[in-house]
Amino acid sequence: MKSLSLPDIYRSTNLNTIRMWEDNAEIREIRKENYYDPVKLALSTGIKPRMPFSVSQLINELNELTRDDPLADILPEHSFHFTFLPLTRPLYKANERLPSKVEQLKNIWAGYHSKKIVIRELRLIALPSQLLLAGIPDEPVIAMRQSFCEKILGSNWKDELLMRHSCSPLPAPFWHSTILRYSAAFIPVTVREYFLERQEMDYGDVTGELTLARISYNWRKFYPLEI
Repeated sequence: MKSLSLPDIYRSTNLNTIRMWEDNAEIREIRKENYYDPVKLALSTGIKPRMPFSVSQLINELNELTRDDPLADILPEHSFHFTFLPLTRPLYKANERLPSKVEQLKNIWAGYHSKKIVIRELRLIALPSQLLLAGIPDEPVIAMRQSFCEKILGSNWKDELLMRHSCSPLPAPFWHSTILRYSAAFIPVTVREYFLERQEMDYGDVTGELTLARISYNWRKFYPLEI
């Protein structure tokens, strides 16, 4: 996945979602299950950068827009993050001992740990029931993620990685943080209109150091592993 292709992918995703919204004016079916287990923790890699002021405004405005809507799940500001490569589904209880093979994972990750990455030109990406904030990484960062992914596929963490990506490409093309999850088939009209007014906005850049951590689905709980 080359960074030059990402803007086209992002634009295409937004256009496809807008077409779906045009055919579905209502929120339709309410989800009976959570997107991810809200209690158990997963293993993931990523960055927790400083939030740009424009993104803070975005989060505040979405909270105001959806404050009386129990179906809206907005990313907490202190959970702001960008995933590098998610490794497992939420499998672990908070105090559960990780399997002994975690040492192999740490050894692989040691070659990537604390490396600084930049994600530029942040913009809103719409899925039928979610809003993402996504950007463009530098070319070496894309190669770095591909390298890490291939090493995990060659390790005894392969099954966990494939299970985590059973419904998505590996690695996923987007470089993003999910800022709104809506527990229905489609987000409501008010949120759609908000997105349409801001889909061309540039929310700036973020920089952070790569970390391997045990995390909750939205990174509200964040426990870095010692490397």
